[in-house]
Amino acid sequence: MTQDEQKRAVAAAAIGYIPAGCIVGVGTGSTANYFIDELAKIKNKIEGAVASSDATAQRLKKHGIEVLDLNNVSDIPVYVDGADEITEHLHMIKGGGGALTREKIVAAVARKFICITDQTKLVNVLGNFPLPIEVIPMARSYVAREIVQLGGHPALRQGFITDNGNVILDVHGLQILNPVELEGTLNQITGVVTNGLFARRSANTLLLGTDNGVRTISI
Repeated sequence: MTQDEQKRAVAAAAIGYIPAGCIVGVGTGSTANYFIDELAKIKNKIEGAVASSDATAQRLKKHGIEVLDLNNVSDIPVYVDGADEITEHLHMIKGGGGALTREKIVAAVARKFICITDQTKLVNVLGNFPLPIEVIPMARSYVAREIVQLGGHPALRQGFITDNGNVILDVHGLQILNPVELEGTLNQITGVVTNGLFARRSANTLLLGTDNGVRTISI
């Protein structure tokens, strides 16, 4: 299977985790886009969706799926999203598309997080993919200096502003052996909105696209 075929396969498999009549949390990125296309096929069986980015909201609306404000939603049974890297412990790096903060918020509300990825995203240790950190613009240089002290090499994502009006520092050179600890440490730096480690709220289930079909890993 090609990478795109693997993404399509896990997107289709994720539909099996969506309860009838529920509000679905929907992530951002290429694999999440395939999931939205699959979700459109059962749109009459769900109440609506909460989007993790403006781009996702637009794609949902184009398919005729109602997009709800999270502030008006009390329960999200399932959140479906991809990852830039994920381990077999289901800790992830996310934010390559720049939507990490809203993704983390929706994931926090959801009762179950289903991660859908192709096999290239499964790693033994996080950190080869640069770790995105969303930062208040005036704190950019200060946060970068603090990250250097932690052993990282931050680079400003050029020409990019998040949906929240902030900037992103992509941190290279990290070998993340304790993602839960590092996630907390980075979030304590003044000026950081959040970082792309999803370890404290990891996925509950990974649907992994492989050459031999979809592999399921749950914790």
